[in-house]
Amino acid sequence: MSESTDSASPADRIAAGYAFTGPALDLGALLWDGRCLPDRQIRVPLSMLNRHGLVAGATGTGKTKTLQLIAEQLSANGVPVFLADIKGDVSGISAPGVDNEKVRERAADVAQDWSATACPAEFYSLGGIGTGIPVRATVTAFGPVLLSKVLQLNQTQEQSLGLIFHYADSKGLELIDLKDLRAVVAFLVSDKGKAELKGIGGLSTVTAGVILRALTAFEQQGASEFFGEPEFDTSEFLRTAADGRGLVSVLELPAVQDKPQLFSTFLMWLLADLYTDLPEVGDLDRPKLVFFFDEAHLLFNGASKAFLESITQTVRLIRSKGIGVFFVTQTPKDVPADVLAQLGNRVQHALRAFTPDDAKALKATVKTFPNSPYDLEELLTGLGTGEAVITVLSENGAPTPVAATRLRAPQSLMGPVDAATLEGAVKASLLYSRFAEPIDRESAYEKISAEQAAAEAEAEAAAAAAEAEKEAKQAQKAARSAPKPDPSLAQQVVGSGMFRSLARSIGTQLGREISRSLFGTARRRK
Repeated sequence: MSESTDSASPADRIAAGYAFTGPALDLGALLWDGRCLPDRQIRVPLSMLNRHGLVAGATGTGKTKTLQLIAEQLSANGVPVFLADIKGDVSGISAPGVDNEKVRERAADVAQDWSATACPAEFYSLGGIGTGIPVRATVTAFGPVLLSKVLQLNQTQEQSLGLIFHYADSKGLELIDLKDLRAVVAFLVSDKGKAELKGIGGLSTVTAGVILRALTAFEQQGASEFFGEPEFDTSEFLRTAADGRGLVSVLELPAVQDKPQLFSTFLMWLLADLYTDLPEVGDLDRPKLVFFFDEAHLLFNGASKAFLESITQTVRLIRSKGIGVFFVTQTPKDVPADVLAQLGNRVQHALRAFTPDDAKALKATVKTFPNSPYDLEELLTGLGTGEAVITVLSENGAPTPVAATRLRAPQSLMGPVDAATLEGAVKASLLYSRFAEPIDRESAYEKISAEQAAAEAEAEAAAAAAEAEKEAKQAQKAARSAPKPDPSLAQQVVGSGMFRSLARSIGTQLGREISRSLFGTARRRK
């Protein structure tokens, strides 16, 4: 270590770890020994924001404002941003901030050149639940593997669901919404449909019942609103505005904050869809897109093992596609350890230690940070609103020194816009006319229903024909077995033996006379 480094103060050594040469986002000024040092800026390299991150802290400590601060600067650097707004308080990013004494005081503390600035933004909703451009996906696009995870199916049931999708594809039965999938499952366990899958394993009635019950529970979470057409094109999240700034896509979720399974479903589909569509790019000078998932504990609460494995794998792999993911939650323990290990950038706001569980969580959080000259247990319980402990990845990928930081103030509105403004912004979007109205075209449900209706009509016609034939046969049989009526007097006379004998005699005589006349024979002489 050089002499100059040896003689530097701890504050200088910390600040030196954030002196990056490339483009970086400005987070705030260093806090040391109870003072804010505006000449020692804490920053995060733009190129490292696809290495994912965590913003954590107790309620009311400023997590959402930190999210807003980072998102604003990403947009300003031409990076599109996706914000999952669970509580509905991030929509203000689309409006300029309000200049007031508090903002000016904070700007002076951290050497910030503050000016009210709005970000270009679009607002979305899950399938039209709430205010926003509806985001929908088809069941086919979602796929059996992903769907089996959110339905919490076991391996055997997942394989059966794969067979159902395979059968639907091979027969041209489009699975657009959940009623399509339900119709195909019901058909394959019907008397007519049972034979369809026999050659490739079949579908047991028990497994079909499990899948149908899981679909019912899923629909109760509001999932039927999410599946359908027109299907949303996730590349819309990668757009920039006309002025070159990255577009901020805000997913408005207040209406579904009590439906975490639906929210989880959307996250999985969105990340999987982007991962599938985007090419491998490796390390870029800036991300293609950065996600922020606020209230991330809702994402993981009650999640299945399969879901957690899927999230871990996605977070690990999607970095190579140029996508960064930030989770925003109350404590690091809200995020599974395997996911937490993938998050290279950390902004930790104040924690509370009011209960033994809080104290335990505090100690666990401290252990996740690199060694530092701070007493982190004391520091994390004493931070003020808008202050945080930060460590990020430097330009060479190494963790920076732990830095207590007074954060900059966002330049957009720190709070939600009013309902009328939000509604107007949604309807003014060019995407609204493309995705607003759902389309229910002919798909598996309609095709199977039509076939069933045709089969029922054919069966009814055949039954009617059979009944008519049966009635005709019965009529013929009745006619044959009916008693004959008594003969009339003339019929009795004609039919008597005497009458027949007399007729024969007359007939013989008459015949002889005629014969004679014809052949010229003469009568015998007496």
